[in-house]
Amino acid sequence: MPTTSILTVNRVAGHIGAEITGIDLAHPLDPSTVEEIRQALFAHKVVFFRGQTLDHADQIAFARQFGELTHAHPHEDTRPEDHPQILTIDPRRYEERYGPDYRELNRKRRYSYNSGWHTDVTAAVNPPAASILRAETVPEFGGDTQWTNLVAAYEGLSAPLRAFVDGLRAEHRFLAGYRPAEDDGKLVKRINDNLLVSVHPVVRVHPETGERALFVNPGFTDHIIGLSAVESRRVLDLLYEQITRPEYTVRFRWQPGSLAFWDNRATAHLAPSDLDHLDVQRTLHRVTLIGDRPVGPDGFVSEIVAGREFRAESLVVA
Repeated sequence: MPTTSILTVNRVAGHIGAEITGIDLAHPLDPSTVEEIRQALFAHKVVFFRGQTLDHADQIAFARQFGELTHAHPHEDTRPEDHPQILTIDPRRYEERYGPDYRELNRKRRYSYNSGWHTDVTAAVNPPAASILRAETVPEFGGDTQWTNLVAAYEGLSAPLRAFVDGLRAEHRFLAGYRPAEDDGKLVKRINDNLLVSVHPVVRVHPETGERALFVNPGFTDHIIGLSAVESRRVLDLLYEQITRPEYTVRFRWQPGSLAFWDNRATAHLAPSDLDHLDVQRTLHRVTLIGDRPVGPDGFVSEIVAGREFRAESLVVA
């Protein structure tokens, strides 16, 4: 039977983030509780839970109360058996798959697919609507994740600049700004063999709140359509500086049993880089909810340049 909970929602930063207590996510939730969490997510962009005891099946069941799930990742083919929705984030798995080429390409041990600021999989034409990340094993120190509020970042721009970026479009791809060569190893080959490239509005209108958010990120945004290379880089650098201003961010210290649930349509996040020189264990598991194609203030709907569209728990040819 669904569990009825009395939730407490406590804000943890000025522009983004709240911690939700008084709930056990391992059990089905009643509709009113699901709606409370959904509204907290819309208001705070990322919500945190602590002290949860979940396995893969429990995490998937919790996530499905908020929408349909996608496949783990466009370049993931070693997901946990019987759980194709789970992306396990663990540096040992990357090194086992890609071998010495992975180390050489990245120069050091990595604790994430993307260690820079990014919004999940915006190379896809319909990026995930939300992501849920669960901590299994974390180090005694370090390894924090940060999120930024892309709505607040947009609203923090001057009115003339908002008007300018409202009509822009940008191309998104994996390894943005980098052109793979034939000898770059297994990781780059995998990305090239399953190429995903999309054009998105630079400003996205949230489909449920109506808020406008900057929809660019250093991890995936390659260039702005219609601008010269120099112009595109300078505009993007200005927007990247804006979205990563400290006042728009929140930092989360992981513990075993912690969950972070974020709105991928209104946030970007930063995986840790303070552990790359250490040999410590950090294992987390992510699922993502299927999203729709972003729409800009002028009505432009995101378009596929190359690749496939996310569909429920799989990728199919668009």
